[in-house]
Amino acid sequence: MIVYILNVIIMALGLYCLIAKRHIIKKIIGMVLIEYSMNLFLILIGYRINGLAPILLPEMNRVQFSQYGVDPLPQALVLTSIVIGLGTLALMAAYAMKLYEKYRTFDMSEIRRLRG
Repeated sequence: MIVYILNVIIMALGLYCLIAKRHIIKKIIGMVLIEYSMNLFLILIGYRINGLAPILLPEMNRVQFSQYGVDPLPQALVLTSIVIGLGTLALMAAYAMKLYEKYRTFDMSEIRRLRG
């Protein structure tokens, strides 16, 4: 239960960074925190206490497959999400660099004021 609470705290911290901060880099960090908390939540959903990992061995039969407590589907979704998140992070960093080249600041209110 404590892991879920810590996950909610990470999500709230990411939302705070995304909403309250004016610095573009801090907003990017907030987006990454939200992404990581969602990945952790998906992994936590697919885990059961005292669960066995679904590893196929030659001596196992179909009766033993019902004992598994770890679902591999959320793990596959998280792997896909990590790759998509990396691409999104690279795109956000590229946009931040272009904004800095044009306006010489990372402050969102300053960029709005200098719009031309």
